[in-house]
Amino acid sequence: MDFATLIGLVGALMLIASAVILGTSPVVFLNSASLLIVVGGSLLVVLAKFSISQFLDAFKVAARAFKFKLPETQASIEELVEIAQVARKEGVLGLENRELSSPFLAKGIQMLVDGQTADTIKQLLSKERLMTLDHNRSGAKVFNALADVAPAMGMIGTLIGLVQMLSNMEDPKSIGPAMAVALLTTLYGAMIATMIATPIADKLSLRMTEEARMQSLYIDALVAIQEGTNPRIIEQLLSSYLSPKERAKNGEATAEAEAG
Repeated sequence: MDFATLIGLVGALMLIASAVILGTSPVVFLNSASLLIVVGGSLLVVLAKFSISQFLDAFKVAARAFKFKLPETQASIEELVEIAQVARKEGVLGLENRELSSPFLAKGIQMLVDGQTADTIKQLLSKERLMTLDHNRSGAKVFNALADVAPAMGMIGTLIGLVQMLSNMEDPKSIGPAMAVALLTTLYGAMIATMIATPIADKLSLRMTEEARMQSLYIDALVAIQEGTNPRIIEQLLSSYLSPKERAKNGEATAEAEAG
């Protein structure tokens, strides 16, 4: 579970709700016509931009913004070095039925066990990586589109409300409901774009980058293992995926181990 996404979205909604409750009756901020225009209209316009499968898949992918979490880079490197040591001592068959932290890595290990060449492993896993990137990118595009469309639909609702209000100025009772539609549609559009669609799109883009980077790490390690590279060399190769801070920390740990 990614608590940053959950805390951010729920916290923002709670702050807005608190401001509404402290100010006046929450019922004032509920308007079926405004919701129909902004929520229904925005979803239908976004659907028009994509295929039905892309539209529906985006909401499945959105769950990754809340619950998907990759292994730590350092932990993955340690796992891969251990795998390399086993392969060097026992051969790649010693890796069969081994518990692994990633389905992508498991697929690569199975290729090693099946005796695929390093080039074949790199080619097949690179294609898998590109497919994952496209899938995540498609989901982010849908939510970016929703972030663009929702405020525009809010503006359309505002114009509708203003037209209704101006066309019935002789009836004072109609001014209030028409003005509510005009203002609430803008509010709904801004909230959907700012508090829901944009954060999810940005988090999916971040997930896409992180997952692609982790898969590149796996590919480099698996190719090196198939080529019989020394585990220590593999560890040095994979350390390039660590942040400067993590590398410095690893360097200090290594120095302490050697001194001890």
